[in-house]
Amino acid sequence: MTTVLAGELSATSFEARQNELVHALLAAVPPRILLHRSEDTVPYECDGLAAYRKVPLAVALPENEAQVQRILQVCHRLGIPVVPRGAGTGLSGGAMPIRDGLVLSLARLRNIVEVDPYARTATVQPGVRNLQISEVAAPFGLYYAPDPSSQIACTIGGNVSENSGGVHCLKYGLTVHNVLRVRAVTMEGEIVEFGSLAPDSPGLDLLAVLIGSEGMFAIVTEVTVRLIPKPQTAQVIMASFDDVEKGGEAVAAIIAAGLIPAGLEMMDKPATRAVEEFVHAGYDTEAEAILLCESDGTPEEVAEEIDRMTSVLRKHGAARIQVSRSEPERLRFWSGRKNAFPAAGRVSPDYYCMDGTIPRRSIGLLLKRIAEMEHRYALRCMNVFHAGDGNMHPLILFNGSDLDEWHRAEAFGADILECCVELGGTITGEHGVGIEKINSMCVQFSPEERDAFFAVKRAFDPAGLLNADKAIPTRARCADYGKMHIVRGQLPFPDLPRF
Repeated sequence: MTTVLAGELSATSFEARQNELVHALLAAVPPRILLHRSEDTVPYECDGLAAYRKVPLAVALPENEAQVQRILQVCHRLGIPVVPRGAGTGLSGGAMPIRDGLVLSLARLRNIVEVDPYARTATVQPGVRNLQISEVAAPFGLYYAPDPSSQIACTIGGNVSENSGGVHCLKYGLTVHNVLRVRAVTMEGEIVEFGSLAPDSPGLDLLAVLIGSEGMFAIVTEVTVRLIPKPQTAQVIMASFDDVEKGGEAVAAIIAAGLIPAGLEMMDKPATRAVEEFVHAGYDTEAEAILLCESDGTPEEVAEEIDRMTSVLRKHGAARIQVSRSEPERLRFWSGRKNAFPAAGRVSPDYYCMDGTIPRRSIGLLLKRIAEMEHRYALRCMNVFHAGDGNMHPLILFNGSDLDEWHRAEAFGADILECCVELGGTITGEHGVGIEKINSMCVQFSPEERDAFFAVKRAFDPAGLLNADKAIPTRARCADYGKMHIVRGQLPFPDLPRF
């Protein structure tokens, strides 16, 4: 006897629905862009949050916008949910398939449409990698500023959907600050454009609504980004602290002094040691925390800013300060920070990367709370984060083959996110909500606010077929979560029996 979860198709119904969808799609698009055999669709069962997996009815890999239109029109007519997918590097389960749905991969839409060095823009298709934009702009002395750690692999379409950040976004902004125009296709197959190449666009400014919408509003088919001139020079300070709270206070002090570094990143001792063993970046492995503070611009600007930042860091307890003396050394300092996630994979069978944001003044307090949680949940945690904008990335280390450890890691992560809310922050900074943080949305937002979010989604996708059941929790889900809500390791009414 086959057990079928609520809302999922039985094996027989799955096969019938799959045949119906594939037959309809084959009448609209070439067979070469469709995958439906299990050995072909299994690789698409998850994104970077590999703990949650589902196999879709089929996968479509369109080669142009017209094919995207036709695929969406077929799915809309049949009532088939659609999950858009980029490179699959997302960490919140935003691209996890829906079992009775289609995965729409934009991986083959990877043309560089135009680079305009005079307007300082690049127009690209969604499958173009983040780093590739800077590579094609480099001959003109330009680059694209948002630089997620996964920039070598992640795509601009996914960056738009998640409003991705990066180590240099403190000074230059997130994806939303660097995108001028997005062309997209609605669930009904209508082509729409958001933003403009001009300084302003007519009508309502919906570009910022689309960016960060996690694929729930429309399918991105073309993006125009802002390029900026490469700075003449850059240097980075590596500052060591004998106490993590001192490091957090130094971050707030730098911003309070009117300094906006090009990058301001922090790592605690467990993270620093794991990274140093992996990359050999020259980090101080005895420090309780290190800060990386970068300045870029003209040589005169950089020299002045480095002096000012050094003064602030010393005043707030930096035990050791080292300034990069060459471009290779600067890149080596940053290579450590950008390799923090793979370094975690070398010291633990599995790790769970969280993504919360807090006011800068609360960095030290949150790190102290996380240290307490390590004892409560009996799990280790490495902390790396975009200190300048308070975007935290705790890496909870656990063994995924141990079900109890996995449950404790999940509870640990939820506790961190809800601590962020308590401290005046949010449950996500750049990874999105997806399925990972959907329960924590119940803590962050009121029922009325969540109803408003659903109203916005209905305005774009009345049928509710685009990336359904992601990012916005229903009232019923939040009611169920409230009954099993763990706060600081404890369920509500712990004396009641649980079934």
